[in-house]
Amino acid sequence: MEFGRLITAMVTPFHEDLTINWQQAEQLIDYLIDVQRNDSLVICGTTGESPTLSDEEKEAMFRFAVEKARGRARIIAGTGSNNTAHSIHLTRIAEMSGVDGVLLVVPYYNKPNQEGMYQHFKAIAESTRLPVMLYNVPGRTGASISVDTTLRLARDVSNIVATKECVSIEQMSLIAAGAPASFRVYSGDDAATLPCLSVGGYGIVSVAAHLVGAQMKQMIESYVAGHVQEAVDLNHQLHPVFKGLFEAPHPVPNPVAVKYALQLIGYEVGSVRLPLVPASIDEQAFIRQLVQKSVEL
Repeated sequence: MEFGRLITAMVTPFHEDLTINWQQAEQLIDYLIDVQRNDSLVICGTTGESPTLSDEEKEAMFRFAVEKARGRARIIAGTGSNNTAHSIHLTRIAEMSGVDGVLLVVPYYNKPNQEGMYQHFKAIAESTRLPVMLYNVPGRTGASISVDTTLRLARDVSNIVATKECVSIEQMSLIAAGAPASFRVYSGDDAATLPCLSVGGYGIVSVAAHLVGAQMKQMIESYVAGHVQEAVDLNHQLHPVFKGLFEAPHPVPNPVAVKYALQLIGYEVGSVRLPLVPASIDEQAFIRQLVQKSVEL
């Protein structure tokens, strides 16, 4: 399975009453594929507010995204959790929904050791024929999968084909160097997209691509084609957007900023579900300036 180099972790649009807004979801899928040039979309990941979506809502989102994408982009379902049996259940639902792959986050809160992580991911992957992307985000989970465990899974489990890493460039480099040639390393941090490529990574699972995906695709393509200075220049231009979506004007939890930004450009994706809260007045002012910068790029 080829997920491509640019993947957006899509927000889940809500109505004012915080039920899913299906009309806006369809418009957002079209926009992310046709305008922002995404190769794949992650549905019901962290940016999609997966912790507050029910299993029924997730299944409905998986089926809806597959139907509306119409083969124009791959659909990757967020089915990971800290409960192995529940993740297997969600992964089977996702497979029956017709998705192209699944994203499995490192188990959070219960903080398993490396052998526990290995057995967790192995059990889920072996329950499905779908390709699996691991997701290592220690800042959210309180635990990190090691390079050795990632490489062990890449070698031992044939359908574990990629990892999304929100870690150091050194760790991305070690994984890229040691994994089978077909195994893909993706950055999970927009600002690390170009550095990730430079050490053998393959692409990005992005939040900023909601706003500047087309420019990010150009940056990636420039680097891959050997036009390194062009890619560096684009990275410098895009960097304020990469950082601003998470520091507006101080650290804000994702997807608060990007949802407000999307509203400013005409996509009525609604607010966030508790325990997240909408952007404050100061944050809104900062995000408005950020959106203006993104429009000018």
